[in-house]
Amino acid sequence: MTNSFDELEDADCIFAIGSNTTVAHPIVSTRLMRARAKGHKLVVCDPRKSHVSTLADVHIQHRLGTDVALVNGMMHIIYKNGWHNQAFVDERTENSAALIETIEAYTPERVAAITGVDESTIETVAELYARSPASSIIYCLGITQHWTAVDNVKSLANLSMLCGQIGRPSTGVNPLRGQNNVQGACDMGGLPNVYPGYQAVTVPDIRKKFETAWKRELPSNVGLSIMEMMDGCLDGRIKAMVILGENPVVSDPDSNHVKHALESTEFMLSIDIFPTPTTQLADVVLPAASFAEVDGTFTNSERRVQRVRKVIEPMAGKTNWQILQELATLLDYPMDYKSSEELFNEMASLTPSYAGMNYPRIAQNGLCWPCPTCDHQGTVFLHAGKFTRGRGLFHAVEYKPPAEVPDEEYPFWMTTGTEYAHYLTGSMTRRCSHLDKEMPELVTDLNPEDGRRLGIAHGETIRVSSRRGTLLSKVQIVDRVKPGMIFMPLHFEEAAANLLTSPALDPISKTPEYKVCAVKLEKVVEGEVKGGLEAGA
Repeated sequence: MTNSFDELEDADCIFAIGSNTTVAHPIVSTRLMRARAKGHKLVVCDPRKSHVSTLADVHIQHRLGTDVALVNGMMHIIYKNGWHNQAFVDERTENSAALIETIEAYTPERVAAITGVDESTIETVAELYARSPASSIIYCLGITQHWTAVDNVKSLANLSMLCGQIGRPSTGVNPLRGQNNVQGACDMGGLPNVYPGYQAVTVPDIRKKFETAWKRELPSNVGLSIMEMMDGCLDGRIKAMVILGENPVVSDPDSNHVKHALESTEFMLSIDIFPTPTTQLADVVLPAASFAEVDGTFTNSERRVQRVRKVIEPMAGKTNWQILQELATLLDYPMDYKSSEELFNEMASLTPSYAGMNYPRIAQNGLCWPCPTCDHQGTVFLHAGKFTRGRGLFHAVEYKPPAEVPDEEYPFWMTTGTEYAHYLTGSMTRRCSHLDKEMPELVTDLNPEDGRRLGIAHGETIRVSSRRGTLLSKVQIVDRVKPGMIFMPLHFEEAAANLLTSPALDPISKTPEYKVCAVKLEKVVEGEVKGGLEAGA
């Protein structure tokens, strides 16, 4: 996030897109509710009538995968009406001419035709965002889980810069991370193209710094993304894999492909706290330590580095970094760290944005990076006065449709997401009897108009098929989805939505297009098939 959680409640306008905030980020959503209580405006853009949309002043229910067209259309209206911040554009950005030339073509009429949103609504939202004293953008996986993920994010950055809604309190572009320490994992180099602190592996001086610290020669090429690793298992480039705290058989798209890839390895080690469909494929399973058994740090969405203290000793006798340390030592790279604090101190010494942090300084409330020196108080919001690169760079982004769209054989749009009772693949929440009682099985949203046309009633079972697989689901007839579209939660391993989803990848971020694929529906006669997956699916 460019800004902090607390700033949201003082934003005059919050533009939430691709985020079912009240379900996926309930703590953040309290700031949205406080903002509404103060009379500030909330705009929610979601193809589905999500829970947070019921709180909105305006809900835009645009077609799946049309985010770039929508944002370009907003910028077209903003520029034509002179609602943009020309002084900010002149003083703090570059390449604005290319942006203006691109958005010229995104007239209200054209954008309405692409998105399915009427022109007056687009104009209302554009004015609200641009003319509010402080407007904040929040987004989540509904923006990034597309084959145009990078384009989507660049479009939001364009919007914020065009209106000067960045670099000030209660403004900015604020991605909400999907898990509690995703930000920390990325900060520490859990990506194939960077070392800790987003320092590129391809830059010789940076690579030399880490080679000196780690006393090993390091590769100069970018590594593989998760989906590229799966392909590498199949073509023989990857012989062995270690999977820590992840359940890709359920969480990754095209589950059959993932399962076949993992089965193709010569050796697979899984480290987890519970059995999962992924651990079932492993040659060896080691018990991981849960959050209550670890000592260290988590970094949350607002870049706040926080201390985590163990409540109990690891039940299996080792915490996760100790497992990895012993594994590295066995693989001829000796490690001899004595504590999590020693690890953190090394991280801070190699990561400029963490350089001013240590355990005593983050003991109470943590610090938001960048915190470059020991007398620095951390950074509440980014880009005050100037951008990290100097001037903010506008990108001319054209709308591209989803990689897979409905056709005669697969006539329905399908999107996936989370529901209030469960979390991700359900490997933890479905072990809680109270939560499982709330939502014990897969239930798919279907519009009443489609239900009547197909002769499908509320509570009946449907067969959902894509080009990659088939599964069975109960159906609920609701107007939360538009005609021609279904919504399927992703939490159920016995009927995993990702059996169906598209493996199309963003060419830059390598993010799969979880949020859009084409499917067909069939009513299942009672007693015809039992279980979530059909034989051979």
